[in-house]
Amino acid sequence: MRDTTKHQGLRNQLANVLEAKGITDEQVLKAIRKIPRHLFIDSSFEAHAYQDKAFPIAAQQTISQPYTVAFQSQVLEILPNEKVLEIGTGSGYQTAVLLELEAEVYTIERQHELFKKTSLFLPKIGYKPKRFIFGDGYIGLKEQAPFDKIIVTAGAPFVPKALLAQLKVGGRLLIPVGDETQMMTLFIRKSVKEFEKHELGDFKFVPMLEKKN
Repeated sequence: MRDTTKHQGLRNQLANVLEAKGITDEQVLKAIRKIPRHLFIDSSFEAHAYQDKAFPIAAQQTISQPYTVAFQSQVLEILPNEKVLEIGTGSGYQTAVLLELEAEVYTIERQHELFKKTSLFLPKIGYKPKRFIFGDGYIGLKEQAPFDKIIVTAGAPFVPKALLAQLKVGGRLLIPVGDETQMMTLFIRKSVKEFEKHELGDFKFVPMLEKKN
């Protein structure tokens, strides 16, 4: 669990790469500079930690590409103390970014192996979401709704109605929609029945699966 000045230097370089790719939110860049991403992947692959690419982790999942994490975080426009639902805890790296942005995070993971690993690991390095949930992201977390922001970190074949329903008026849901590649799609809730939809380009995520595993 070492974090050295060399790691810090690599994080600064990574933040510069993301800035060059269009990430302008200072708070997001600050989070990228701060979070020790190398601790989120197997230590034998540490050299890959600060490259701007996705990397395999347990349970056939991946730790998302840093650009994707930064892009989603920037689009959500998170304000301190906002209530955020994250679908797909995975390695916990995106969760850590949300916590650095001072959100109140509820995070759902369907893979039991990852849920156990990440719910133990994140608090160890100082990141404590409001709740870790082992469950099905398609049904969201009704008992804690409504949420200011909802982020989905897996490719969904369709937009789950439950997630739209659990969004506050004025809130944002960001979800990659599609099968092979996904269209990053932002929904802004304008009223009880009305949503504004924005398509923000192609991304590639692991598929969002139903039910717990």
